[in-house]
Order: sequence, then C-alpha cells, then structure tokens
Amino acid sequence: MANPIATFDTSLGSFKAEIYLDKMPVTAQNFIDLAEAGFYDGLHFHRVIEGFMVQFGCPHSRDPKSPRAGTGGPPHGTIRDEHPADAQLSNEPGTLSMANTGQPNSGGSQFFINTVHNAYLDWFSPGPSKHPVFAKIIEGMDVVQKIESTPTGPGDRPITPVEVKKISIER
Repeated sequence: MANPIATFDTSLGSFKAEIYLDKMPVTAQNFIDLAEAGFYDGLHFHRVIEGFMVQFGCPHSRDPKSPRAGTGGPPHGTIRDEHPADAQLSNEPGTLSMANTGQPNSGGSQFFINTVHNAYLDWFSPGPSKHPVFAKIIEGMDVVQKIESTPTGPGDRPITPVEVKKISIER
C-alpha cells in the first residue's frame, strides 16, 4: 500500500508531501490525525528562516500576530519520540520534521520543512538536537521556497502572514 499524500493549500500556492506512514508510524499518524480533524486549517507559518527552514503547526498561530505563536501544541498533548533504527531519514531539503522543545517526547503538532540539508538535526546525529523526519515534499517545492523567502520581522515571523487554508490527505 502506498503512503498517504498530504496536499497543503496555502495563501502562496499548493504543495504535496508523501507522509512516511510506513517508516515513521507514530509521528506520521499523529500528523494525519491532526490534518484530517482540521486542526491545521487556518494556521499560519509562525517561524521562517531563509537558508534553514519554515515552521508551522502551532494552534496559537491562527492569529498570525499572536505573541504565543510557536508555543502551543495539539489538544491531545505530546507524542513519544520515534527513532527507528531502520528509518534513519536525514533532515534534507524538502523534508518535514517534528519540532520539539529540546526535551524528550515533547513533539506534538509543530513541524518544520527543511529548506537546506540540516543533518545536525537528525535524531541519529551526534549532538542534542533530535528531530525525526516523517514526510517529504514531492510536488511544489517552489511554493515552499516562496514561503522561505517571505520577508520576516521580530521572532522570524512573516511580515505578511502565510496561511495554510487546508491540508487534505489522500490515501
């Protein structure tokens, strides 16, 4: 069975990502459940750093000017870290990776899309950062690059908000 495909309909265009349900079942299913429940619809990218990544998934980012954007998680709380030995997926350009607070088992709804190869963020790399990859852009990387090049203000927040209108899951 093929992995699900998520279509992100944003204010700057659409892109698609293959969700690695076969390799990262806990993290991928968490994302799918939130997307299918409409949790992500109407949220904004709250952190954009050109030459690094774009971050999304905080419920407080529904209001793109909220000072709490970037601090929230899903209603069900956090998920356990997923580090399968047979799925060492690197934080390469176009991959989606679970964000966390730096503490174990602190991921939930926030994730980032790598725009460069951030190998030092791999859960299997030396160092403290541990961010498991659970998906990869398969279409529309140009839209992600538009988001990445959006001018930002304090806190790396886009000056002109970038909204995800809807995420649809195709199985």
